[in-house]
Amino acid sequence: MLIPVLLFVLGLVLLIKGGDWFVDGATGLARRFRIPEIIVGATVVSIGTTLPEVMVSATGALEGLGAMAYGNAIGSIICNTSLIAAITLAVRPGTVDRKSLRLPVLFFFGAAALYCGTAYLSGYFSRPLGFVLLTIFVVYMVITVRQGFKSPAEAEEDEEDGKARKLWQELVLLVAGAAVIAVGARLLVDNGTLIARALGVPETVIALTFVALGTSLPELVTAITSLIKGHGSLSLGNIIGANIFNLVLVSGVSVALAPFEVPSASQFLGHNASLVLDIPVMLGVMLLLTVPPLANGKLRRWQGILLLCIYAAYCAIQFTM
Repeated sequence: MLIPVLLFVLGLVLLIKGGDWFVDGATGLARRFRIPEIIVGATVVSIGTTLPEVMVSATGALEGLGAMAYGNAIGSIICNTSLIAAITLAVRPGTVDRKSLRLPVLFFFGAAALYCGTAYLSGYFSRPLGFVLLTIFVVYMVITVRQGFKSPAEAEEDEEDGKARKLWQELVLLVAGAAVIAVGARLLVDNGTLIARALGVPETVIALTFVALGTSLPELVTAITSLIKGHGSLSLGNIIGANIFNLVLVSGVSVALAPFEVPSASQFLGHNASLVLDIPVMLGVMLLLTVPPLANGKLRRWQGILLLCIYAAYCAIQFTM
């Protein structure tokens, strides 16, 4: 029991340090190329922080565990939105660039319509769907990067140590930060699961909480680090971008590798919990996060508090099913 606890602590330390490097590298690149932080957060940062979900879901799909791939993607979106974004809003609400926010939100709900429509109409995620989702991912990246270069951000002075870092240093920080975050998340998930089992926590609860929360820890670390460093837009862009990638990249890779049916093991109110609980909660929390700032360009503290309450209720329901 001592070794899992020590490795769990090591994973936490790696996540914190990796998040620090990753945010420094990402914001440095944003300043260098004058790209809006929300665009950097929705692309480069999101890819890095979504790596754990890609690895866990792809591995699960190849091992015939479609439910893990499905639950990890949907659960991570719910966790990203109603826990991580909620903490960000509750601690430091602020303003956002509505123009930069529109594209990520449009892509998320477009991909969600395809994903959810497939789940409700056919109940089976086929390999062609996986390739379509991956195509959406490529299109999103190309459009977002082009948009970022067409609308450069204002240049900012890099005050760290009184001088700007070189390009290669920022790239090293970005790559090293992503790698350290991925290793730290893996240590936390694996050893947190061992600790939970030793304490008698049921397997189903482990899958719904430790796996989804564990693979979302990079987003949480990046969000907190971004707040501390005063880059709120980077944090919001990262969360929305990571949610898009959970639908089109994580799910796309999993389905393309090994098609699977919508999980139906859990029941809620006599119906498949995947269809009457998980998907509706996912869509609901994303609407709650994105509609207000799209309407007035502001993020409110009440959004964060309400999202945290929803997440607490969702977890409580999962423990009782």
